[in-house]
Order: sequence, then C-alpha cells, then structure tokens
Amino acid sequence: MNQFGGCPGSRMMNLRERPAADTQDTVGKIHSQLRQWPIQLHLVSPLAPYYQNADVLLTADCVAYALGDFHRDYLKGKSLAIACPKLDEGQDIYREKVRAWIDEAGINTLTVLIMEVPCCMGLLNLVRQAAGDCNRKVPVKSVVVGVQGDILQEEWV
Repeated sequence: MNQFGGCPGSRMMNLRERPAADTQDTVGKIHSQLRQWPIQLHLVSPLAPYYQNADVLLTADCVAYALGDFHRDYLKGKSLAIACPKLDEGQDIYREKVRAWIDEAGINTLTVLIMEVPCCMGLLNLVRQAAGDCNRKVPVKSVVVGVQGDILQEEWV
C-alpha cells in the first residue's frame, strides 16, 4: 500500500544530480540529467520545491526521442515538465500551471521545446497565453526541433 495515496508513480521526488560529461565525444554510459519526478504536466505541482526560482524546461513528449543530445544540451540544470498539445486534455489546467510557475513559483526562465509538426505549436501558444496573464514577466525561449533531430529555430519570444 502506498502511504502517500494515489499512484506511486505520481509521488513528488527530488532526484540526485548526476555528473554530466563535458566533452563532445562521450565514451561509456551517459547519465540522465533528470532532477525530479513526476514530469508529466498533469501530474506536477507547479509549486513543488524543484520549480522554485528554477530554470524550467517544458517540452513536447516527442522531443527527447528526436533530439539525441536532449539531456546534455537542454535538460541539464533545469526542472522539467512534458506535455502533448495534441493528445492531452485539460489545456486550461496547463495554462494555470504555467501561470503558477511564473507568478507563484518565481521561475527564472522557461524554455519550450516543440517538434516541427503543426500540432506542437499549441504548446508554445499555451505558454504565450499563460505568460500574458501573469503579473511577472520571465524570459521564454522557443526551440523547434525537426523530426530528424536538428534544431530548426531557436528564439526568445
């Protein structure tokens, strides 16, 4: 029986930081840069300790599979949430969580990684809407990843 109630996979956990290779040509095991659990946007609390004053990475579900250097280049040092703008329901809940990150958790930056497919733009639009409703302003970076893993566009929005 789970003493915290609900699904054990939803229990909030800070994970230990792992060393990251500083070289381009890594030999051997590449360590995960994941710092917390859960990561699915429906399951995270925007006020969890790992979001407080953090650099946050919000990424479409498919990005990490297409982007070979996802952990090293984007996840390292950031608190993560994932979402699918096409398949996930409850977009209003997502907007409220982004708003809470900005206004209540006091995040430093928000990076949004999306795929080049049209439906992925919904995640960036959701962030823009939420950020527009906030009292605080934070830098938001948009990164568009091609289906073959190349970076097609990277800009502050």
